[in-house]
Amino acid sequence: MSTPRSIVSKNKTPIAIAAALVSAAAVVTQVYRKASAKAAAMSLPLHPSLNNGITKGSANFSGGKLRCKCSSSPVEVTLAGNVAHNHACGCSKCWKPEGAIFSVIGVIPKDQVSVTANADKLYIVDESAVILRHACSSCGVHLYGRIEKDHAFKGLDFVHTELSSEKGWQEPQFAAFVSSIIEQGFDASKMDAVRAQFKSIGLETYDALSPPLMDAIASWTAQKAKI
Repeated sequence: MSTPRSIVSKNKTPIAIAAALVSAAAVVTQVYRKASAKAAAMSLPLHPSLNNGITKGSANFSGGKLRCKCSSSPVEVTLAGNVAHNHACGCSKCWKPEGAIFSVIGVIPKDQVSVTANADKLYIVDESAVILRHACSSCGVHLYGRIEKDHAFKGLDFVHTELSSEKGWQEPQFAAFVSSIIEQGFDASKMDAVRAQFKSIGLETYDALSPPLMDAIASWTAQKAKI
C-alpha cells in the first residue's frame, strides 16, 4: 500500500520541477513589474527628440537649414555651424512642439545665422524680452532668438535644431529650468518622474542653466561690477 511518504518519495522530481516553475514564475513576475514601472516612468512626453532616447551628434557636423512648419513658403534659416550647449528647457518662453513638456534649444554665434527664405514672415514675439524670439507669423514656430541688450550671452543666437532635416546636430547635454513647468500647469507630484526620466537617458536636471553657463553669467556680472 502506498503511503504519503512513499508517494512523496516517488515524486521528488515532479515536486522539484513544480517548485522550480513557481520560482521562475515569481522571477518573471518581478521582471515584468520592473519593466512596467520603467515603461510608466518613460511615458511622459518630454520632447520628440528625447522620448526614445538620445541620438548622438557628430563632432564634424558643419551646419544646415532650419525651416518653420508651414507647408508652403516656409521661413528658412541657415546655420553655418553646429550648436553648443544644446539642452531641454522648461521655461515658458521657448517654443515647444505640440504636446511636448520641454523645448530643446542650443546656441550658435549670430554671425553663423542667416535668414535665407521668406524673412518677411518673421516677427518678434516679445520686444521687451532679453531674448528677441523671431517667429513665423503663420505657423508660430520660433526660428531663432537674438540678444541685443548688454548680456553675458550677447552674440549668441538661440535655435531649435529639430527644425532641420539634417543629421549631426549636437545632442541635448542637460535639462534646464525643470521646475518651471509647474508654473505652466504641470502636476508638481510628477516632478520626480520627470527628473527620473531625464536621468534614465543620461541628462542632468537643473532648476537654472547648467553650472558652466551659470558660472559664465556670474563671471560676466562680476566683470561688469569690476569685482
